[in-house]
Amino acid sequence: MLTKRIIPCLDIKNGRTVKGINFVGLRDAGDPVELAKKYADEGADELVFLDISATLEGRNTTLEMVLKVAEQVNIPFTVGGGISSIDDVDRLLKFGADKISINSSAIKRPELINELSNKFGSQCIVVAIDAKQIEENWRVHLAGGSVATDLDLFDWAKEAEQRGAGEILFTSMNNDGTKEGFANDALAKLSEELNIQIIASGGAGSIQHFVDAFNIGKSDAALAASVFHFKEIAIQDLKKELKNNNIEVRL
Repeated sequence: MLTKRIIPCLDIKNGRTVKGINFVGLRDAGDPVELAKKYADEGADELVFLDISATLEGRNTTLEMVLKVAEQVNIPFTVGGGISSIDDVDRLLKFGADKISINSSAIKRPELINELSNKFGSQCIVVAIDAKQIEENWRVHLAGGSVATDLDLFDWAKEAEQRGAGEILFTSMNNDGTKEGFANDALAKLSEELNIQIIASGGAGSIQHFVDAFNIGKSDAALAASVFHFKEIAIQDLKKELKNNNIEVRL
């Protein structure tokens, strides 16, 4: 049985880790290299490093910082932000990333998923989806959640899988930063309709929220930021409690 994964997320802007609520109101959360090492030492299963302003500013993810983080950690490390070509991915993997995450660039040109999967293998291609529930529908957003599209979350996730995505990182914009729990109904539907792994993101505020993401949302991994950055939940405490709830994790 595959173990469930706990993944701290480092949202980077201007070389610093930041965190907001509903994708706005960012506040400083520390040095990304120091945080990455701390989480690796504390038992995180993976790390996600997202250069959140790269797409908006029309530039690539900072390679120097990727290299520094990769030198400090011994766990899988996913990098995203401004990635739009095979060359971008090639550079990031050479600088130490294990996986890459694409979002806006895949929406604008879905063939990119096929190209990257064919070149590097689906195991290192994560398609990140930022979606907002508007009435009964989940609408996909791009450019760091700032631009709405007509894409449906579930339709887009299925297309991404068919094109070669190895994982889906779903962030609920409604839940992001609220600490009121993950979007478990949407997660459960994604898990039911797709055959690839689903990473839950947006809304973690307590250990019970992680339990629910795995038991109700049926997710394969749970990603969080502020509860780890601001020392509200310790990774080992979280994992012990998940074990107590019969959820398989690596201690």
